[in-house]
Amino acid sequence: MTIEINLLPWREEVRARRSKRFYLALALMALIGLGGGYGMTWYYEQQLSAQQERNQFVEAESRRLDAAIREISELEEIRQTMEAQVRVFTELQGGRGLTVHVFNDLVTSLVDGVHYTRLNRQGDNLQMAGVAENNRQVSDQLRALAAATSLTEPVLSEVEAEQEGELRHFSLSLGQRMPSASDDASGGQP
Repeated sequence: MTIEINLLPWREEVRARRSKRFYLALALMALIGLGGGYGMTWYYEQQLSAQQERNQFVEAESRRLDAAIREISELEEIRQTMEAQVRVFTELQGGRGLTVHVFNDLVTSLVDGVHYTRLNRQGDNLQMAGVAENNRQVSDQLRALAAATSLTEPVLSEVEAEQEGELRHFSLSLGQRMPSASDDASGGQP
């Protein structure tokens, strides 16, 4: 008695089950791979979209800041122009009063026997020429001009007389300055 066992159908069943499991695992791995690939693509698209939104925000803010910088530059130019105008107005306003002070001091400091023949002004400097009866009157005139509140110390350039006993011709230069409030309150008197 011999028993014959045919293992071929059993082997084929095992082989078919293994093939089925292999193809099922292969399909499952392909499905997981496709799902993972789609998931990664979606994740990177979301990241890209978020980055693009951030870039757009930064560009919009950059444009807004550029506009603000241009506006600040324009305002700075306007401010500088206005400051220059204020300086000019202040100088003109101060100069207006200074001219009155200078002429007032020139008149009040004039010594008897002295006459001015010429007065030139260049900036803050005055060039004067005059005549006096003697040298003492020229000296007195220099002291009177030095005591004036709106004038600086005079510098005598020359004194000459054509002949003895004639009028003395003199020329001098001095500067002008704005008198202080204490000088104005005292009326220009030392």
